[in-house]
Amino acid sequence: MTSTRTVVTIGNFDGVHRGHLELFRRARDSAGPAGAGGRVVALVFHPHPMTTLRPALAPPMLMTFARRAAIMRAHGVDEVVELTPTPEFLQVEARVFVEGVVREYAPVAFVEGEDFHFGRGRGGNVEALRRMGSEMDPGFAVEVVEPQSVDLSDQSIVVASSSIVRWLVQHGRVGDAARVLGRPYEMTGTVVQGDRRGRQIGFPTANLETPCLLPRDGVYAALATLPDGRVLPVALHVGERATFDDTRRTVEGYILDWAGPLAEGGAEYGWQVRYDVLAWIRGQVGFESVDQLVRQIEDDVRETRRIVERWERRRDPDIIIPETKRVTA
Repeated sequence: MTSTRTVVTIGNFDGVHRGHLELFRRARDSAGPAGAGGRVVALVFHPHPMTTLRPALAPPMLMTFARRAAIMRAHGVDEVVELTPTPEFLQVEARVFVEGVVREYAPVAFVEGEDFHFGRGRGGNVEALRRMGSEMDPGFAVEVVEPQSVDLSDQSIVVASSSIVRWLVQHGRVGDAARVLGRPYEMTGTVVQGDRRGRQIGFPTANLETPCLLPRDGVYAALATLPDGRVLPVALHVGERATFDDTRRTVEGYILDWAGPLAEGGAEYGWQVRYDVLAWIRGQVGFESVDQLVRQIEDDVRETRRIVERWERRRDPDIIIPETKRVTA
């Protein structure tokens, strides 16, 4: 009978960026193949602990828990466990927390990043974890994964982190966000009813209600993953609709080469879609007439096709897209 060799990693893992992917790779290597008894368990704080500690300072969410878990499993994690950061949980002392993890999972090792902290007041760190590993019976090893550096398009070098992904997305730098993530930045959610203005001018849109962080206002080339698994180009507008004096921020996707759910016997609203945001096209502009807006949208559609075609030829070797864009929750 094959004995189980469990390796544990703990974190928030929002966005599942290149730093996280390296951590999962190292955990998988340490545990060994799943077929030979290796098991990688990820304990994932969701939502972010700051939503409990200081809600006003909690960072916006990059990714739903379901998508996070799906991508983690696609990259070698066998079991994804959700940890809800209640006030009581966040008061647990560091050693007591680790003792609970050891009782539950009997890990042979923990794999963490250099800045890993845990327990009440973030009182534990990797050095404390190492001491606990040598003192407890059974004990465990601790492997520390070095930060992962990423070259951005402006020649700057950053350390992969959820914080830098948020900053890049908020500034419309979705191409650079993809470099840090290892795949395009995505927004998942439910299609909801808009005011049908797009339909009136010949460009019906799938309007997204999403908990994910919105990029800077503007127009983007994206890919839409539909409920049936098809992936189609989409001209994506994020922000207010200045031409119609509408100040609400919305996410509206004109999905190319698709007649829409009603033409295919589906519901008009309430279905799930994912938008993988590939590239910035232009900023938000108010037009003097609807005719001007229509001409600009036609240009945006042509540019979207050009960007998607270039993307699918994989001209950018820094971006990993083929396997991850097909992962579904």
